[in-house]
Amino acid sequence: MLKIKNLHCNINSIPVLKGLNLTINPGEVHAIMGPNGSGKSTLASIIAGNENYEITQGSINFSNNDLLDFSPEERSHLGIFLSFQYPVEIPGVSVSNFIKTAVNEHKKINNSKELTSTELLKLMKSNLKLLDMDPSFLSRSMNDGFSGGEKKRNEIFQLAMLQPKLSILDEIDSGLDIDALRVVAAGVNKLRSDSNSFIIITHYQRLLNYISPDFVHVLNDGKIVKSGDAKLALELEEKGYDGL
Repeated sequence: MLKIKNLHCNINSIPVLKGLNLTINPGEVHAIMGPNGSGKSTLASIIAGNENYEITQGSINFSNNDLLDFSPEERSHLGIFLSFQYPVEIPGVSVSNFIKTAVNEHKKINNSKELTSTELLKLMKSNLKLLDMDPSFLSRSMNDGFSGGEKKRNEIFQLAMLQPKLSILDEIDSGLDIDALRVVAAGVNKLRSDSNSFIIITHYQRLLNYISPDFVHVLNDGKIVKSGDAKLALELEEKGYDGL
């Protein structure tokens, strides 16, 4: 599904990624861990198409497409979803209208039949229930006045509605209390399938108590320096990055 080969990038002429390699197959969940400044969020941004980064070497292939040829919008239409670490507030735009526009735009681009208002509302309520969210949430302005937990649940709600092939969760656990973390993780687990994949970027092993990854990668100084199974996250928790 996703193959990144020898990826190098700069921001403001400063090297950030320095030869990163990563392969993700359908149905897999990959956790990426590493110290601050190691390049984790940079990797997420580059896959999603953030144009502030300069790709100086390497390639990103997604579903047999050269991803570097596609805009952020086109990457979204291909099936890539990025959950933001700090979701943007959009006062005056309701959650329901935002989701309706996003879902039907994806349908139109991919030559699928757009959903009627009734079909959309039914699907929205089903996914709200999945994330233990009240239906009144749909009438609120997008992330405006939301708590940290509500913003993160809203990100997973969008994921559930768009049904992407590859979901990148950039520190989805940041700022969550234990109850919100469990709800968000349960939503992700219910959305996992043999046909979609996840990249989970996190500092902490605690999220991986609830979302079991197939692979854990340690990113340091712009490269993946170690890979393993879920036990690697426990090793990091015990020894820290310097102990590897």
